[in-house]
Amino acid sequence: MEKEELFKYVRSMITSSTHRPKYMSISTVKVADLLGVSITEVENGLNELIADGRLTTTKLDQPDKEVYMLQ
Repeated sequence: MEKEELFKYVRSMITSSTHRPKYMSISTVKVADLLGVSITEVENGLNELIADGRLTTTKLDQPDKEVYMLQ
């Protein structure tokens, strides 16, 4: 999966989720299903975007929940 395509999709999800977009919990399973790729590809792409400084993330108290934020 191309990193730029994933970033556009994630950015669109975040900006359409709230009136003043800042962050969103993203389901890698749902994104993988919608894009027709494996969960591993989505997780690796998100990790690359975090490493590039285009996204940041924090973990929620709930297990397996992460919040992604635009930079």
